[in-house]
Amino acid sequence: MITYAPLWHTMKKKRISQYRLIKYYGISSGQINRLKRDEYVSTHTIGVLCTILNCAVSDIMEFHMDNSEYTFRSPGTHDGHIRKTGRS
Repeated sequence: MITYAPLWHTMKKKRISQYRLIKYYGISSGQINRLKRDEYVSTHTIGVLCTILNCAVSDIMEFHMDNSEYTFRSPGTHDGHIRKTGRS
């Protein structure tokens, strides 16, 4: 799951409010709401926020594994087990 919790800490540290993002930088209130709910936002929006806040992507978002991510098999696994190929 992607979470935008780091964004709110970065904004506080940089003293940039949600109001300022909307009024001065043109970020839509819809985008702010999606960020608050940890919903999808485009990589373009992430890039714009990094530029505004002069920070790295990791200062805006982070990934945490949850049950929904377990539905995808990792490369080299079969039914959740690592395949042994006999190669070293």
